[in-house]
Amino acid sequence: MTCESCAEKVRAALEGKPGVKSVSIDLSKELVLVEAALTSTEVQSLIESTGRRAVLKGIGGSEQDLGAAVAMLSGAGSIQGVVRFLQLSEEDCLIDGTIDGLEPGPHGLHVHTLGDLTQDCLSCGEHFNPFGKQHGGPGDSERHVGDLGNVVAGPDGRASFRFEDRQLKVWDVIGRSLVVDSGEDDLGRGGHSLSKLTGNSGDRLACGIIARSAGLFQNPKKICACDGVTLWEERDRPVAGKGRSKINPETPPAHL
Repeated sequence: MTCESCAEKVRAALEGKPGVKSVSIDLSKELVLVEAALTSTEVQSLIESTGRRAVLKGIGGSEQDLGAAVAMLSGAGSIQGVVRFLQLSEEDCLIDGTIDGLEPGPHGLHVHTLGDLTQDCLSCGEHFNPFGKQHGGPGDSERHVGDLGNVVAGPDGRASFRFEDRQLKVWDVIGRSLVVDSGEDDLGRGGHSLSKLTGNSGDRLACGIIARSAGLFQNPKKICACDGVTLWEERDRPVAGKGRSKINPETPPAHL
């Protein structure tokens, strides 16, 4: 984006929209900075509604964040997703993500203890539970730290979400795994024998290792060294799996 008229169209698409607080555009750097309560996918969709294309380079808060991480999820079939973690303060962790290829409806989302994908999601261990508590919901005091509740997929199979969690800390989960399940997490209230263990949320559908990530303005990346894909080529490719790599289209699913 290099022309003033383009910038004005992008500004018009963002300003005044519910959840958008401010918009800053730097034409010399081809940079759009948006302060919003929307998911990153929603912000990107608003920008691209003008016919321009956008690549997310980072998320952050108005204050210096305390750490960032990302998990690239892949699993059976076409399930793929990217979930970002940002430690906004000592108390609050922002979790922002999009997962595609799900059956419509709610799906349990959990941080698991192990960053081990040698047997796909089966080797990720149990829910991250350093304090030995029973399973619960995100707002419960009695819960696993890794209990993130449910994300809801729409009719198109996409779950796009953004929420804050006061128990999970980025520095505690880097190197562990994030797993999305086939069914709804009953948050420990279902009365099933698995309710207090897993939320009875079914099979593990997709997973990925939680890796350290650059914070806002800390990512100068133009080419992904792991597969030779540029930022703009990356925009047209799946986040993981077959078809991702520029070097070899048969590259197995990538989990960071």
